[in-house]
Amino acid sequence: MNKFDDLQWDSRGLIPAIVQDAASGEVLSLAYINKESLARTRELGETVFFSRSRQTLWHKGESSGNYQKVISVTADCDKDSVLIRVDPAGPACHTGARSCFFEEVAGFAAPKTASIGAVLNDLEKLIAERKTRRPEGSYTSKLFDRGLNKILQKVGEEATEMVIAAMSGDRQETIRESSDLLFHLLVSLREMGISLDDVAAELERRRK
Repeated sequence: MNKFDDLQWDSRGLIPAIVQDAASGEVLSLAYINKESLARTRELGETVFFSRSRQTLWHKGESSGNYQKVISVTADCDKDSVLIRVDPAGPACHTGARSCFFEEVAGFAAPKTASIGAVLNDLEKLIAERKTRRPEGSYTSKLFDRGLNKILQKVGEEATEMVIAAMSGDRQETIRESSDLLFHLLVSLREMGISLDDVAAELERRRK
């Protein structure tokens, strides 16, 4: 049996590939692969697709720099499509949008705002960038300059303010204070070298 023969390729030797952000779960795009592109994907550790319009392989990010590091590839139950979970280096869509799926279809509900997973993932990346570059005037940079003890003090303050808002029954204020708490918690985790993936792994362990 040749490599990848257990997958159910169509008459053109293609199957659809759904690309998903591994951290947030957001669906980023739908593309097509053949055996050669899948082999290249495994070799490079980055997504390589087959362009039906150009009839050639294309390495995502080769021209834009928006590469997609492959975390896992799984087939569906019929083995006629695959899910590629990635860590994207930038937008997935050629329009510059994070995901290719943003056009509303008439007669259906408008798309909701980005999922909490996508928002936290983007925020974590921004905080990491602030820690590395320390741009002048950045509040996040100032937090890192003050050190872990001061950051944890802010986490405690924000937690207290969130509890007070919740006990008062003020829904909007509770949302605002919860947002402040999550932000400062992410800063403290970054300062300690702990990622959201680390926290997710612990939550998954407990769930099981």
